[in-house]
Amino acid sequence: MNINLRKIEPTDNPHLAAIIRNALAEFGANKSGTVYYDDTTDHLYELFQEAGSMYYVAEQEEHILGGAGIYPSTGLPQGTCELVKMYLLPKARNLGVGRKLINACLQFAKGFGHIQVYIETMPELRKAVSVYEKYGFEYLNGPLGNTGHFGCDVWMLKKIV
Repeated sequence: MNINLRKIEPTDNPHLAAIIRNALAEFGANKSGTVYYDDTTDHLYELFQEAGSMYYVAEQEEHILGGAGIYPSTGLPQGTCELVKMYLLPKARNLGVGRKLINACLQFAKGFGHIQVYIETMPELRKAVSVYEKYGFEYLNGPLGNTGHFGCDVWMLKKIV
């Protein structure tokens, strides 16, 4: 499977918002306090213009399969960024697309000088949680920072240096 990763473009916004919301609905995670209702989900290109952030889009033959990003969320400890908005179309799962996205995000984070990567997620997305575990993300007892996503109740952290 020939998968291309590239930086997000303005025209990607509606496609990625649909992928994110459909995936959350598919797993019953379309609840209050999640990115499902977050206005930034419709404006990812604009969001990821922030210094220290990057959003990668995975595509095959110019068809968007999903994406993932690194973001310096408010209130995180110095040197910490967040792995955010990682969602894939159903047909793109279990094919290594997620691994490519995570690897690219971790590489960007390290290259930018971040020393650890934080994740907020939900038990409904247990498949993703198991992937994060394989990457060495460890569970936390509570949230870091102030992402505004009070609907998430799984918090994980990985040191990258």
